[in-house]
Amino acid sequence: MMKKQLWKSGNMLYPLPAVMVSVIDKDGNSNIITIAWTGTICTNPAMLAISVKPSRYSYKSLIDTGEFVVNLTTEELAFATDFCGVRSGRDVDKFSYLGLTKAEGEIVDAPLIAESPINIECRVNKIEKLGSHDMFLADVMAVHADEKYMDANGRFDLSLARPIVYSHGEYYSLGKKLGKFGYSVKKER
Repeated sequence: MMKKQLWKSGNMLYPLPAVMVSVIDKDGNSNIITIAWTGTICTNPAMLAISVKPSRYSYKSLIDTGEFVVNLTTEELAFATDFCGVRSGRDVDKFSYLGLTKAEGEIVDAPLIAESPINIECRVNKIEKLGSHDMFLADVMAVHADEKYMDANGRFDLSLARPIVYSHGEYYSLGKKLGKFGYSVKKER
């Protein structure tokens, strides 16, 4: 018989994407916040959500401008990802301190992080006040993919990007591909 412990209510969903979200305030000052509470919420229209504590420095920028960029992370960006989650933009210019490059988006004013393999420009559609965090439901306005991560067929190759994920206080790199959607029912030839 399998033995399991019963724990108090909490979030044990794992792993989560560890993304760096770049924002800009009304005065043109940018910041980066690391978010693990994020995900796709709709395909058509393309939407995603991030959840942010109101006490976080970037929260006011999100409220004031209604724009942000989700920047996917890599093993190379692991230090920056952690730093942007534990240091406040009140105290340090994270772009400058980490040597990250600001790039202009096509639609939103918040900067892209040029070193990120994928940048997703977002505009807030709705804010849900949930408790400890507020959820920003956003429309995806544009997606930028770095060409150096494309395979011979012009498709984004996740293994080249070497993405990282977050699970209960720890970062992990993703391993090898195990199959593609539908492989479990694909007919053998």
